[in-house]
Amino acid sequence: MMASAVPSDRQRQIRSLFDQYIEMYASRDERLTARFSENFSGYTGGGNFLVKDRDAWAKITRQDFAQVQGRIGIEMLDFSMQDLSADVVVATAFFHIHLPLPDHILSRETARLVLIFRLEGADWKIVHSGISIPYHLVQEGEVYPLKGLRERNSALEALVEARTLALHESEARYRLLTEDALDVIWKTDRHLRITYISPADERLRGYKAEELMGHHVFELFSDEGAAAVKKIMQQSQASEHLGTQVGFLTFEVQHRCRDGRLLWGEVRSRPERDAQGAITGYHGITREITERKQLEDQVRQLAFYDPLTRLPNRRLLNDRLSQALAASKRSACYAALMFLDLDNFKSLNDAHGHGVGDLLLMEVANRLRNCVRGVDTVARFGGDEFVVMLGELDPNKAQSFELARTVAEKIHTSLSEPYLLAARPEDMADPTVAHRCSASIGAVVFSGNEASQNDVLRWADAAMYQAKNAGRNSIRFYDLEARLAQ
Repeated sequence: MMASAVPSDRQRQIRSLFDQYIEMYASRDERLTARFSENFSGYTGGGNFLVKDRDAWAKITRQDFAQVQGRIGIEMLDFSMQDLSADVVVATAFFHIHLPLPDHILSRETARLVLIFRLEGADWKIVHSGISIPYHLVQEGEVYPLKGLRERNSALEALVEARTLALHESEARYRLLTEDALDVIWKTDRHLRITYISPADERLRGYKAEELMGHHVFELFSDEGAAAVKKIMQQSQASEHLGTQVGFLTFEVQHRCRDGRLLWGEVRSRPERDAQGAITGYHGITREITERKQLEDQVRQLAFYDPLTRLPNRRLLNDRLSQALAASKRSACYAALMFLDLDNFKSLNDAHGHGVGDLLLMEVANRLRNCVRGVDTVARFGGDEFVVMLGELDPNKAQSFELARTVAEKIHTSLSEPYLLAARPEDMADPTVAHRCSASIGAVVFSGNEASQNDVLRWADAAMYQAKNAGRNSIRFYDLEARLAQ
């Protein structure tokens, strides 16, 4: 038979009886047992068995009241009633139980009580009761989970004491391990304020640990280093906002020393989180890598720069040209590339030796640098050949051509000025060599939409040979329009 809604008059009557039951239960009033029918049955909160005897249930109720003698709090969450028949009504309630004990675990759980009222003569009696308290809190055989709660409290207190002792011992061991470590071990709060730093930092940078406590970690870095780390942090925060938790981060950054020196450190850092995953701080290790960075710089110099003039070599020029082509596509601006070949360089070498020839190449490199912008590239292509690349000139090709011609003429004039080359005294009687030099310059104005890297190099080289064939000491531009018209 399906249950139906309770008529309003009966609803008020049953709710009144239910409220009286709850009040007597909360106040530990043993007169509550008089409310039970002689034909009562019920399930206890911690039991998995059905009690079918009224006297047994009264005994269980008195046991419940004896376990907690003070008044308990009932925080009602929901209540409903349904008619099963003309003389049977089901009342269901959900609530929190607040025990008069320090432990608040049970108060966060939701208990469920089902009472079935039956009209017996002129009175409504409780013929069934079932109270359900979350079973992970109730031990088998308990009427109420008080014993389990007390045992849990004792166990938790013992666990807290043991873990506190272990933490103190762990921190002592941690400090012993970090005292002699060569790497710097550190911790910060979530605002990046230093809360611990090992003695290795004093040996490395000269600061005592107490001088750094509470200072922001960015104070350890150079200005450029702080800016780089700030960018890394912003990227990490962006990933966190997207739901991706960041683990270890490894980066290289310049550090400040007490005596003003700068050194390089490799930092390996990881956030510390609470139970909800929120960042509460950071810890990590910093290792000095200054010597490694210097070696890397040397390797980079050998790989990408000409050892004599310190100019980019052919490999780095190719990379810069590739970037210029991509930038030209984005901006629609033209760029220019020039090939330069020194006229009669061999005769200088033959007359005064390669040492003097090297001096000329270094001076040419300096003059070329002074003729272009910082964003432009001057490279040594090999021997006495140099390359100048001018990036992002102008969206108008004619205007770009004029800008490139102006720079080419400036270079031509600069390289034509007299040279005084100071050779080593042991190489010759007169250590100063006066020399005049000219250059053949071939140039091309190009855009990323009409040329490939090989095309640009080939066109500039062809223009340079046109300049040489015209008698040297001249400038020629590759006629791209004529080529396209063919």
